[in-house]
Amino acid sequence: MTHPPSGAAVRERSLVVSLHDVSPLTRPACTAILAELRTLGVAQTSLLVIPNHHHRAPMLDDADFGAWLREQAAAGHEVVMHGYYHQRPRRAAETVSARITTRVYTADEGEFYDLDREAARTLVDKARAEFQQLGLNPAGFIAPAWLLSPAAEEALREARCAYTTRLGSVLDLQTGRTVRSQSLVWSVRSAWRRQMSLAWNALLFRHLAAHPLLRISIHPVDLAHARVWQQIRELVTRALAERAALTYLAWLTRQRAAPQP
Repeated sequence: MTHPPSGAAVRERSLVVSLHDVSPLTRPACTAILAELRTLGVAQTSLLVIPNHHHRAPMLDDADFGAWLREQAAAGHEVVMHGYYHQRPRRAAETVSARITTRVYTADEGEFYDLDREAARTLVDKARAEFQQLGLNPAGFIAPAWLLSPAAEEALREARCAYTTRLGSVLDLQTGRTVRSQSLVWSVRSAWRRQMSLAWNALLFRHLAAHPLLRISIHPVDLAHARVWQQIRELVTRALAERAALTYLAWLTRQRAAPQP
């Protein structure tokens, strides 16, 4: 006979819901997603914000977006730096591996995939300064598509970012501790990608049932695909039955305070 987890066990297991690609271009969808998450019981998310989405949406030029972002932070959401342009120009003479990673896996959006330390630091500093102009001070930085070069990771340390994440892990940049945790994420660019995402995330959710940290990563475009959005809602609801919903920063703060084995 199985028994429901105790209150202590529930508190020990966490859920981080992150909303990626937040910008003036995606604000309507993001607003709708956050409203639906609230109805499910998720009051805190990590908002991955792009300062100038594809060179077309400088957040500092949109006063309404800035006010909206401050409102979300005041409501308990965490603002996270998410690249700067969220776009990577194609390079001449790229390797086959680089082309597959930057063009097929992510549609030319792997901005920090192969940046050197100086270029990465310049963009991080620029992003941080613009958030500060909005009255915000993000602690974390997450690269577009989780593609972060070793040199760019070093730049994050130099810039004293608190943490970063990759698809399969969360890295505390101050302590050097890495926690393995594969994020659920959906690819919706084609019908076959959507179908594969639905099958994979159902399997991954079951596989991670006992893992201390469950990560669910949402993109604004997910809302437009009924089956994908239905699965996201279902998995969030099931996760909340056994986990506390936190932001990345809140989860990291707990980890640092907990005794290490």
